[in-house]
Amino acid sequence: MSVTPPYQLLADAVLFVHFAFVVFVVGGLVFIVVGNLRDWRWARSLWFRLAHLAAITVVVAQSWLGAACPLTAIEMWLRARARETIYSGSFIEYWLQNVLYFEAPGWVFTLVYTLFGLVVAATWWYVPPRRNQPTPEKEV
Repeated sequence: MSVTPPYQLLADAVLFVHFAFVVFVVGGLVFIVVGNLRDWRWARSLWFRLAHLAAITVVVAQSWLGAACPLTAIEMWLRARARETIYSGSFIEYWLQNVLYFEAPGWVFTLVYTLFGLVVAATWWYVPPRRNQPTPEKEV
């Protein structure tokens, strides 16, 4: 038997979850800023903002601690079990190198993650979240 399909499918599923996480972190900040400008209520939702802040906090903490992303580790383990080619480095490093042909030392990624995290934290000051408040009744 050459390849165990469940491992390959699971690795692809982890990759999809990882990609969705990155989109949430990066796109979430864009939606917070744009949502504030367009007065979208959900962009200031406390739950959305807490989830977004927690997500970038995990990324920044892993970077500062020099810890590998668990999603990358799980994906690589599954790909190895499926006898697929695995890549080295972090998820972000891999895709930046292959999509943008960008190479940088690890400290550059730590700096970028940290600066991005600080921008997210700053939005809590400039675009504070709101607790869900009941909408006023419209008169008929």
